[in-house]
Amino acid sequence: MANPIKLGLVGIGRAGNGMHRSELASRGDKFQFAAVCDIIEERAAAMAAECGCRGYTKIEDILADPEVEVVDIATRSADHYKHAKMALLAGKNVFLEKPFCMNTAEAKELISLGSEPGGPKLFIRHNRRFEGGFETAMEIINSGKLGDVYEIKLTRNSYQRRKDWQTISEFGGGQLLNWGPHIIDHSLRFCGGDYTDLYSSIKHVAAAGDCEDHIKIVFTGVNGRVVDMEISGGMAIPTPVYTVYGSKGAMVSEGESFRLKYLDPAVALSEVKADPATPGSGAAFGNTEELKWVEETIPFEDGTDRVWDALYDAIRFGKEYPIPLYQAAKVVEVIEKVKEGTVFQNK
Repeated sequence: MANPIKLGLVGIGRAGNGMHRSELASRGDKFQFAAVCDIIEERAAAMAAECGCRGYTKIEDILADPEVEVVDIATRSADHYKHAKMALLAGKNVFLEKPFCMNTAEAKELISLGSEPGGPKLFIRHNRRFEGGFETAMEIINSGKLGDVYEIKLTRNSYQRRKDWQTISEFGGGQLLNWGPHIIDHSLRFCGGDYTDLYSSIKHVAAAGDCEDHIKIVFTGVNGRVVDMEISGGMAIPTPVYTVYGSKGAMVSEGESFRLKYLDPAVALSEVKADPATPGSGAAFGNTEELKWVEETIPFEDGTDRVWDALYDAIRFGKEYPIPLYQAAKVVEVIEKVKEGTVFQNK
């Protein structure tokens, strides 16, 4: 028998209405809106009428609604900490949009409030953990067909002269808090969960406002792998989202697929020894052996909305939610370090 979770959505804007609501349209057996809330009365009234639920303009009212099981927070980035804390203190489970919060102190406080035995639970919406490209890349890397993967480049590049609130620091704007949490989270997963060294550079290139719209972060992972991530609103030529370097092959993303080229595992490589002699005129610079390559295309599909299924399973069946709070807090730590300066060594 269906036992849908009763949601209270706070923030009916680009994320709340444009993403959360549309993703839940096919999950009526798992989630139903009990109430919605927005400071713009017309938004709240319209969505309440369309969804057949109650509409509020004050967060205090939705938190006092006894039918609301989970408060889904999709307000502006700078308000996430305040609104999540209010909900947790009111005894409500919280599903919190990225960014988690503005700094590690806020993250630690929310984790404490949202992880007490028998108390309300906190879940962070790092929905791009379920991105088809990320999941497929991880599977291919772990398969070993590319050999020892020693470097990965991740990009989310475009050219945008943005002028919305996400370009204004007062509201938690900037790409570090927009695309940043997603790609930093991916980078940390490719790094083995943590890093030993980090280099960063942030710039304001094309957008309005007072925030960065170009980010470069280079991690050295605890697994020895280098992960070079870039997010830019000032890059006019598209770049591959994923480029992966391995000791026996490589792959690059092309739209919704990966193109791989790797050494045929069925063909044994001959032993190669370095020759200290001086080559004569016209000699080759390298080894003249003929390598047997395999070329392959592997498609993937977007699955970011599956974060809702994971949330449902965690609340209704007690299954482990795949984004642990300590991993979400590590993302906040990286963002804080990047804001502090361009070079940081995590010793």
